[in-house]
Amino acid sequence: MFEYKKINKLPIITKKFNQDKKYSFAMAKKDKIDFVYNTSALEGNAMTYPEVQTLLEGITVGGHKLSDEQQVLNQNRSVGLLFKMIENSTFRVDKKTICELHTLVAREEALYWGEFRDANVNIGGTDYLPPPAKELNSIFEDGIKNLKLIKDPIYKALCYFLFGARTQFFFDGNKRTSRLVMNGILLDNGLPILNIKAKDKLEFNTKMIEFYDSENYIDILKYLTRYYETQNAHMKILSII
Repeated sequence: MFEYKKINKLPIITKKFNQDKKYSFAMAKKDKIDFVYNTSALEGNAMTYPEVQTLLEGITVGGHKLSDEQQVLNQNRSVGLLFKMIENSTFRVDKKTICELHTLVAREEALYWGEFRDANVNIGGTDYLPPPAKELNSIFEDGIKNLKLIKDPIYKALCYFLFGARTQFFFDGNKRTSRLVMNGILLDNGLPILNIKAKDKLEFNTKMIEFYDSENYIDILKYLTRYYETQNAHMKILSII
């Protein structure tokens, strides 16, 4: 579990950005296809950016597994649902919302979708074992309580992503669902989204494996905040008093 007291001692990142909900949301919608492509590519999806773009325009793309197409379409629908929640001010960091997002993320892909797993799982590349299924509800409740105590919205968003990815609340689609919740928190606070690029997959996966093994939130938060600041440098406040 992340230690909110240690996280609250980290340098405040949000103050570097102009919190403009309308602008950040408009930029997120503009970059929707790019986000869908990169999120799918991080999961090992072989479809290229032009192929993803073509598929999302409603044109069938040949030469790929049906599961790859399904994954891209699922990701597109789940992002659409998140955007609808933000527009309607119905986005919440609660089990109901997260399960609704997962329903679209992992449809026809996970063993079950839209509900917490009822059996144990493992994560490839690490000896770390996620908690038993019977503990998930209490872990989630404790995690959300701690999350609310994190002062900086950017750290809060990143911590949910890490928390969801490491706990593995679902049989599959955990990082994708957690990434949506992370960006929901950012957008809800008028901040730009975080879009991990496919070109950084090796570095990102290496950092995640280190995190799974150590549960060191501080080190990976420093990596992710550097990534976030670099990616969104154009949206920073020009002068900070």
